Amino acid sequence: MLKIHNSVSRKKEQFVPIEPGRVRMYVCGMTVYDYCHLGHARVMVVFDMVARWLRASGFNVTYVRNITDIDDKIIKRAQEKGESIRVLTDRFIAAMHEDADALGVLRPDHEPRATEFVEPMQRLITTLVEKGLAYKAANEDVCYSVRKFEGYGKLSGKSLDELRAGERVEVAGGKHDPLDFVLWKHARPEEPEEVKWSSPWGAGRPGWHIECSAMSSELLGKHFDIHGGGADLQFPHHENEIAQSEGAHQCSFVNYWMHNGFVRVDDEKMSKSLGNFFTIRDVLKEYAPEVVRFFILRAHYRSPLNYSDAHLQDARSALSRLYTALRNVPPVESEVDWSSPPAVRFRAAMDDDFNTAEAFSVLFDLANEANRSRSAQVAGQLKALARVLGLLEQDPTAFLQGGDDEGGEGAGSIEAKIAARIAAKKARDFAEADRIRTELLAEGVVLEDTPQGTLWRRA
Repeated sequence: MLKIHNSVSRKKEQFVPIEPGRVRMYVCGMTVYDYCHLGHARVMVVFDMVARWLRASGFNVTYVRNITDIDDKIIKRAQEKGESIRVLTDRFIAAMHEDADALGVLRPDHEPRATEFVEPMQRLITTLVEKGLAYKAANEDVCYSVRKFEGYGKLSGKSLDELRAGERVEVAGGKHDPLDFVLWKHARPEEPEEVKWSSPWGAGRPGWHIECSAMSSELLGKHFDIHGGGADLQFPHHENEIAQSEGAHQCSFVNYWMHNGFVRVDDEKMSKSLGNFFTIRDVLKEYAPEVVRFFILRAHYRSPLNYSDAHLQDARSALSRLYTALRNVPPVESEVDWSSPPAVRFRAAMDDDFNTAEAFSVLFDLANEANRSRSAQVAGQLKALARVLGLLEQDPTAFLQGGDDEGGEGAGSIEAKIAARIAAKKARDFAEADRIRTELLAEGVVLEDTPQGTLWRRA
């Protein structure tokens, strides 16, 4: 049985869907004012893996990942670029899709844009005002009254007094309490008309937190199974979602909260100020997309993920070992035999809070067995199990030889050097043959002499 670590209880719990056989999952997506970075890559790949495993387990999954296309940063960036909000967000949504597609991330079943759900957001705010949980502040923003919601802090594990003690922002704009947060922002004179909607509280736009409460309830219902996102969203964003949704609907909001760990760069927090900030596009200039996907999934989703060239190179080498097994032992195309011992181990790992690190050990054991036994059936099971995680779906030789776009020697030049080495060996000029092998190795090309001839792969 599948167990999921629930961020609310802080322990693994047996997963029982609200409706037998059906899973409804919502994940906080991107704010589209710039290119996606490594943190976004982890969210996309991790919850793509979760959705894939749920489906492989026989569940009918409805997966929603939202797009925030209205936000202070978006407005500022559009004004800096001298373009409309829609033009800016459309461009970066297209870029996000390109990045996700490259990483093998399947599209969610629904990908709602916040600007398309303003009316449901207003209805939700109206309900909160009517229940006395929200009020119009002196500056005309509509705010949520945190202290009126019993249970605030259950996700972060902090009491209101602890949160209040850590709050350094002075009460501004007529808020009743510094912890109160904005549901509806009144229109500012300097903001463009395209971000101003009429409402019962005057022209304005929704606050960030209300977006996810409204979109999730519209598409998945008031009570659904799984809500996910990065660890940085646990407080205040997800805490505020709970307050809004449960305050308005008077029922449980989400049964299982999942949060993936932070991405670090060379053991430091990734940030633009430190100069260690990488977009997905930056990384894909140096490493094949499947290597990046493998690197992300190799670590357990809740653990910190440390990005470095050494770790990416190690991931590339490890993935190459799996592809080498498939090249050396062409697999019989087959479905997963879930009764086989390797598949039983794989399922047990994935059912243990999506333990991909342990699941990968099964793949490497199968690769070793395929190399030892030369069994096409074993290679077929390796490929079938890896497919569940969105891996090993390329032609092995094509992956191992890489392409000109990955830098280094082009395939034609490599083949020419291999031919020269073969000629040197035939002429018994072993020193020249060794020199060519060493030269290619320095360029990141590994040679393997087999009865079928000399094969090569990227290191």
